[in-house]
Amino acid sequence: MEKNFRITDEDGIHARPATALVNTANKFKGSEAFAEANGKKVTLKSILGVLSLGLEKGDALKLIVEGDQAEEAIQALAEVMVNEGLGEVHA
Repeated sequence: MEKNFRITDEDGIHARPATALVNTANKFKGSEAFAEANGKKVTLKSILGVLSLGLEKGDALKLIVEGDQAEEAIQALAEVMVNEGLGEVHA
């Protein structure tokens, strides 16, 4: 499952929101979650991986989840993106 976002936070994705994404991804042991941006794909279960994307306001981000809990995981990750004010769903 995939969802696309446009980063809306003035500071991009920095340590605090990256931690929220990683903690959420780690709750779903039956799935693998990835973030893809600027031609780079990283696991969402590593804060360093997420921060290495260097996401800034206006950047596009694709969240990809595979596995048994993919539907629940992608929904939870989308809620973190929106509720933390990080980004908006982008078609």
